[in-house]
Amino acid sequence: MAPLVSTDPVTGAELARFDIADPEVVAAAVTAARAAGQWWDQLGFRHRRARLLAWRSLLTRRLTELAELVSAETGKPRAEAVVEVAAAIGDLDWAARHARRVLRPRRVRRVLPVAEAAAHLAYRPYGVVGVIGPWNYPVLTPMSSIGYALAAGNAVVHKPSELTPAVGQWLADSFAEVVPEQPVFSVVHGPGEVGAALCRSGVDKVSFTGSTATARQVMAACAERLVPVVLEAGGKDAMLVAADADLAAAAEACVWGAFTNAGRTCVGIERVYVAAEVYPQFLDEVVARARRLVVGGPDRDLGPVLVPAQVEVIRAQIADALARGATAVLGGVDAVEPPYVRPTVLVDVPPDATVLRQETFGPVLVVTPVSDMDEAVRLANDSRYGLGGAVWGRRRAAVALARRLRVGMVAVNDALSFAGMSSLPWGGVGDSGIGRLRGDHGLREFAQPVSLVVRQVRSPLPSRTFDRTDRDVRRIVAFYRFRYGRRPGRRGG
Repeated sequence: MAPLVSTDPVTGAELARFDIADPEVVAAAVTAARAAGQWWDQLGFRHRRARLLAWRSLLTRRLTELAELVSAETGKPRAEAVVEVAAAIGDLDWAARHARRVLRPRRVRRVLPVAEAAAHLAYRPYGVVGVIGPWNYPVLTPMSSIGYALAAGNAVVHKPSELTPAVGQWLADSFAEVVPEQPVFSVVHGPGEVGAALCRSGVDKVSFTGSTATARQVMAACAERLVPVVLEAGGKDAMLVAADADLAAAAEACVWGAFTNAGRTCVGIERVYVAAEVYPQFLDEVVARARRLVVGGPDRDLGPVLVPAQVEVIRAQIADALARGATAVLGGVDAVEPPYVRPTVLVDVPPDATVLRQETFGPVLVVTPVSDMDEAVRLANDSRYGLGGAVWGRRRAAVALARRLRVGMVAVNDALSFAGMSSLPWGGVGDSGIGRLRGDHGLREFAQPVSLVVRQVRSPLPSRTFDRTDRDVRRIVAFYRFRYGRRPGRRGG
């Protein structure tokens, strides 16, 4: 079988070669990870934390080395790569430090119908977690699964994107430097077929990040063996700008949120709904800022769009919008010069245009005036996606608007700031995915709750026995009528 060759998308230079894993190799990696995971779990929270923090320190010392590799393999600017690696280090640190607090065994308040027993809650790791990562953020995105799964006591088998295999291998190799005893974190390489093999390999859970279409395929493959999944899929994120917003700051955040990483960001801003009275001023500010951005190599603002097919999706969406009567106030079809796409800003886009209905995943922004913020909320929620969003305006009103958006994450008077908040859950609704990563919820995604009930005295209400008497039944009825049958009072009853 031909090897998987990693290349620089700008120069075409070969970076590395890797063997493509066949199903037998994938299965062997999972088998080895299962034994390693048992050892890792038995280390306990304290020793796992020490190992994970040692890995965090190693990553920090070699941050620029990893960022250079990310930049070379994805084409993204070096500064963007540094920010990505730094954010991943923050995620790993948070998971390592908080795993014991979130997942330690604990007593739970007992309930009166079983007053004779004490209630305990514990969590146990799944065993082996398969992580299928994307190419656009090959360190940050998988780390929100890898770090949390490891902190919860699981072993991990990672299938990085076939476009960024060197980054995935670098992560596993660096982890092995601090945990050399067992293959707790390993990597298998190859195209989508290898990801499918990982889903069917006997892993205990799969975490996937990628397109909605591929997420459905992953879920279908996992369903064959009832393997649970957490899926972070696409987005069509909207920004709302009220008339009382700081327009200069909103425009600055909008341009960064829309065009960072050349728009190859699942939570990138793709739609903006602006109060009509400030729409001209806001649009002028956005266009002026976007016009100054430069595409090109690792020292520019925007790198290449890594996947040729995605370049054609971007071109088709722009062309479709223009054919339906939209106007490109910046860029347009001519902005698409593979492998680069210069920033494009579209206005007067009809609601049925594909650029408003489907994820673009490129540096294209649609700006639309609205009569009021109620219309802005309605249009923002008129999407099958529901990943993230942003609201700009006076804080109290903006927070109220944010709570009306049908999404999993919202930044108020900012853009994408939730991407740096390791303590909060990450994920969306609808076609944007299932489950949550990061924060307490993210740790619990990779641990199974175990309920333990310990009987301490004889039951005052012997319901769980064939020896119960008619008198026992009457007492049960009387108790429930007294405890639950009264009308609720002002305090809820």
